Formats: sequence, C-alpha cells, structure tokens
Amino acid sequence: MTEQPQPGSDATSQAAPAPKPAKPRLLQDGRDMFWSMAPLVAACILLAGMVGMCSFQPGGAGQGQVPFYDADAALRADAEALGFPVRLPVLPEGWQSNSGSRGGIENGRADPSTGQRVRAKTSTVGFIGPTGMYLGLTQSDADEEKLVHSIHPGTRPTSVEDVEGTKWIVYEGGEGTEPVWTTRLTSPVGPAQIVVTGAGSSEEFRALAIATQSQQPLLAHR
Repeated sequence: MTEQPQPGSDATSQAAPAPKPAKPRLLQDGRDMFWSMAPLVAACILLAGMVGMCSFQPGGAGQGQVPFYDADAALRADAEALGFPVRLPVLPEGWQSNSGSRGGIENGRADPSTGQRVRAKTSTVGFIGPTGMYLGLTQSDADEEKLVHSIHPGTRPTSVEDVEGTKWIVYEGGEGTEPVWTTRLTSPVGPAQIVVTGAGSSEEFRALAIATQSQQPLLAHR
C-alpha cells in the first residue's frame, strides 16, 4: 500500500506554488492613483466642453443690451474739431446710438484753394435701428468716391434714391457687401459728404437719411 502524504508534510509544502513577490509600493500607488483619478479627469474635460458651448445671459436668451453712446455730445465735439459742417440726426423712437469714431482718409479731398490732394476727416456714429440691425452714419469733407471706398472698397454706383427731394446715390458691391447711400449736403457754412450704410432695411436707410438731411449743421464756436 502506498503511503499518502499527511497534511503538513514536506510533499504538500513543495507542491503549493510560491506567492508572487509584491510590486514596489511606489509602482502600486502610482497605478492606483491613475485609475482612481481617470474618471475625475474625464468628468472635468466634459464639463469644460459643456461650459464652452454655453454663454451666460442674465436676462435669458436673446440679444444683449445695446451699449450707450452719447451721439449728441460726440457730434457737437466733432463740429468744433473737424472743420466741416456736422449734423445731429433727429431720429424717431426705436433708434439708439451705440458707437462712434473719428477718422481720416489720406488724399481724400481736393483743397479748393490749391487743387492739391489733402487728408480728409470723418465723423461716424453707429445706430441700432428698430429691427435690431446696425446702421452707420459717416459725415466728411472727403470726395464722394474716396469716402465710399474708404468704407466699402469695390462698390460702384448702381441707382439713385429720392429721399424727400434729396438725391442719394446708391453704391453696391458683391454678395455680402452692405449697400451704401451717399449724398452731398450744402449749407451756408460749406458742404459735407454724407454716407449711410449697414445691415438695416431700405426703410431704415431712408429714416436715417431724412433724420440727417433735415437738420442744419451744428454751430462750431471758434
């Protein structure tokens, strides 16, 4: 009869596999830290993406508040400083001025006394019309084409609009180019070239044109 090994004998001890040596604690901790932080990192990336696609609007969805711009004060200052007639348009309810600037056009006009080309000056005020679209009013001592092309290069005259007896030349360009209406207004204190342009409707162009041409130039106190 063959003897069976007894529990605790050498034969049993030799048959049992030896346990694998434990990995260094540093490697074990690094692996555990990676797998425990991976879900957190993924959640942060997802949250950042969601925030990036959203914008906060205190009043809910819709257009933001139109910034205030004091067109009255700005145009009165331009009348004092620029040396050509500047008019303050009187617009109906629903219009709001939101921006303005002064500028210049090199060789923008011919000096009437010498015939030499000299720098022209510009005064621009932006408005938001009743439909929420932007329209800009630019007044200048520049020549017509120089002024128009300084705003929208490549446009050309295509038609004429009669606005309560005043003829406005309409310039148009390619697709995506805003139309330009321009006229030259005269007064006892001199002429000024006027431009209306923007994304508004024809009715809004006409309203801004009337609001401007109907006013006398602001007085410059020199």
